[in-house]
Amino acid sequence: MSDSALGVVGDEAVADRLRDVGVSVVTGSPADPPSTDRVVAVGQTAVSGVGTSGHDPLLLPVAAGRGVRSVTRDAVLAAVRAMDDAQVERHPVVSVTTAGDTVGKAVWDVTAVTADAARISEYAVATPTDSVGQFRADGVTIATPAGSPEYARRVGGPVLGPEGAVGVTAPIAPFATNPDHWVLPLDDLTVSVERDEATVALYVDGVDEGTVACGQTISISRTGTMRVAVVTESRSRFA
Repeated sequence: MSDSALGVVGDEAVADRLRDVGVSVVTGSPADPPSTDRVVAVGQTAVSGVGTSGHDPLLLPVAAGRGVRSVTRDAVLAAVRAMDDAQVERHPVVSVTTAGDTVGKAVWDVTAVTADAARISEYAVATPTDSVGQFRADGVTIATPAGSPEYARRVGGPVLGPEGAVGVTAPIAPFATNPDHWVLPLDDLTVSVERDEATVALYVDGVDEGTVACGQTISISRTGTMRVAVVTESRSRFA
């Protein structure tokens, strides 16, 4: 294991366990993660905070769900000791822009959904070269490969491996009885709101980033990668 300090985000108890066995630890929050070369991130919020921070550490996810190769809390010490020899998976990180402003970055997913109960809106999905589809629905989610086993899977999308720069675009509760789901490049992918019938809320990795007006476009583009350490203790993301 490297002699440099290890960052820990998301669980002070994990940090204390590592200190108890002599590991030099620096803690931080998802909003302000430590700028160390290696970071242990406990939970999805911590993974998102570290992955979108721009520091580009080698990240060991802990108890972070199926989207990334995370380890259990019980396996943290063994996994940390193995980080110097870990394989590295690279996951795309995307930036989200609307109304000319960048509103956030995501490692999991971007979701536009009607904020009013029992109301639907209409959405159009496009790439720089294709008009992909237009549909009426409660909303639409765009998931990275890391996010594809989560909410996008629950609304019918496939689970993607981390290789490549594509994501899943899936309608949420569509008006159509046999909706399409698309695997699309994450570069310059756009979703626009086509009807002024309901308030549409925008969520980036689960964080409410305001509303999207009729005629506005949500633009999604890759802005970097998140490096994930894969060790013997890492669980399969497909299990």
